[in-house]
Amino acid sequence: MGHPKFSRPKYDTPTHPWKKARIEEEHDLKEQFGLKKVGGMKEIWKAKSKLRRWRQNAMKLIGRVDTSEGHFSREKVDLVGSLHRRGLLGDGATLDDILQISVEHVLSRRLQSQVYYRGLASSMRQARQLVVHGHIGLGDQKMTVPGYIITRDDEQLLNYHHTSPLVDSSHPIRQEIDTIRAAAEYGNEEQDTQQQEFVAGVEAAAEEAPSAEDTKVEGGDQ
Repeated sequence: MGHPKFSRPKYDTPTHPWKKARIEEEHDLKEQFGLKKVGGMKEIWKAKSKLRRWRQNAMKLIGRVDTSEGHFSREKVDLVGSLHRRGLLGDGATLDDILQISVEHVLSRRLQSQVYYRGLASSMRQARQLVVHGHIGLGDQKMTVPGYIITRDDEQLLNYHHTSPLVDSSHPIRQEIDTIRAAAEYGNEEQDTQQQEFVAGVEAAAEEAPSAEDTKVEGGDQ
């Protein structure tokens, strides 16, 4: 177990430190989920380590001949139930569904990501700032850890903490967040309208195009 004063890391680092494809992928994830510019890779490695352990446990249980009774049955139920509570699996999920979970799914269940997805912040970076500065709470509990994994029960309690000045909807930051959200929603609708117009134009052009029967090749057999 080791001495509690010298705790061991709970995540695995990459086996090779200079692989270009992995580094580019992790930089994209860091920007997408607003992770720290210095040390953000460590948060990705933690998520990958969690995902690796879940997959290993699932593969071990899938390889068993019978997991319908005994210890392996309880282990299967506990594993699927645990990931369902974390919001990573849906109702009626099986062990095979665990293998479909990606690192993006794990990072999207972090407190920082959920704050942004619920519209409490205008960007991932701002969501991290609000969490670290104690503006976010789960019920009466103030949350200051951006990497905390939100469960399905926690989703109903996620909001601004009652001691935060952001509870007031007239706060300048709240108004700025609402303005940016409204502009983003308007932009999405405008983009959808343009896409629909483009699809309609393609369909109309396809209908007006001559068919193969109407096309005659000169000099060929009539």
